[in-house]
Amino acid sequence: MLIRFYIDDETDRPHVENHGITTRECVEVLERPGQDFATQSGARAAYGQTRAGMYLKVIYRLIEEHDEVFVITAYRLKGKDLAAFKRRMKRRGKR
Repeated sequence: MLIRFYIDDETDRPHVENHGITTRECVEVLERPGQDFATQSGARAAYGQTRAGMYLKVIYRLIEEHDEVFVITAYRLKGKDLAAFKRRMKRRGKR
């Protein structure tokens, strides 16, 4: 499956880098998401942990006809969002 990233017009780099996230970290979460949800806008949100232990939320679109994932943005989970994710994972036995 091809994974593409939204490129920021100002920096000409993947937008995720504006949030201190590498493309590799996004791929790690997409390969092994703890949770994956559809959003109201039609995109998807993958929640997971990188190999280095960082918790991320990756927003992406799945383009099935091209067997492609288009990553829009990603950011670190922290505070209440991180606590809620860990709680959901604990309930599912995936801690």
